[in-house]
Amino acid sequence: MFAVNPSAILRLGLWMALSIVTMTVDHRYHYLDGVRDVLATAFYPLHYLVRLPTDTRNWLTENLATRGALLEENARLREKQIFLNAQLQKLTTLEAENRRLRSLLESAVNTPERVLIAEMLAVDFDPYRHYILLNRGRRHGVYVGQPALDQHGIIGQIVRADPFTSTAILITDSNHALPIQINRTGVRTLALGTGNFQELELPHIPNNEDVKVGDLLVTSGLGGRFPRGYPVGTVTRVEFDPGSPFARIIAKPVAQLDRIREVMLLEQGATESEPAAPAAPAAPQQP
Repeated sequence: MFAVNPSAILRLGLWMALSIVTMTVDHRYHYLDGVRDVLATAFYPLHYLVRLPTDTRNWLTENLATRGALLEENARLREKQIFLNAQLQKLTTLEAENRRLRSLLESAVNTPERVLIAEMLAVDFDPYRHYILLNRGRRHGVYVGQPALDQHGIIGQIVRADPFTSTAILITDSNHALPIQINRTGVRTLALGTGNFQELELPHIPNNEDVKVGDLLVTSGLGGRFPRGYPVGTVTRVEFDPGSPFARIIAKPVAQLDRIREVMLLEQGATESEPAAPAAPAAPQQP
């Protein structure tokens, strides 16, 4: 059973030598590339048959899915799309708020007075009362008479200061009057509220006064409540009445009073240019 067969050993040695020579020649001279291509082509059907069960199962899974599974996946994708759209809207809102806050901060850098940023909580819907409620009060340093402005110009002043909230009256309220002057000529007058967010009235300006459409109105600093030089509005209409000694002049506020979200509250200090600033009429109300 275990007898040695010299002829078999010789054949094994010959086949081994032939294999070594064949591999060496193929490695050095690539003579067997054609033979390898033929063998690969011959064995391809076998590889295809081996993969056929797996490929068949995957095809059946993809193409024979139930209608319920497709509807469930569709609903899940729709919910995800709604959620992403809501997140996108929130990001858009945050971007707009960021731009507003940057504008406020840039305006605050350009003002010599200290400022307090306040956010609007509510607005009075009475068409004849232009009041807004802010989220800053006496405990934050707010006082009655404190000027309020946005990144464009004056919007009003504080008329009531509670411990944690405050109420501001806008310059367009029919009960509000603001001392102003025409920046080009220096003529002083009052800017009266008309009850319209887009209109201010300038009374008691003579017909022969030099007033033009487009003239900038700024605070005059008279009265010691509003600091001098802040933009208030621009003249939009000048009407001369021969039967009256005064012209009818209408101006538009530079501040976007109907779109207020955040405001700046000025904390006035004593300056050389404004000697009346220290006389804050409502300072005793601070806690």
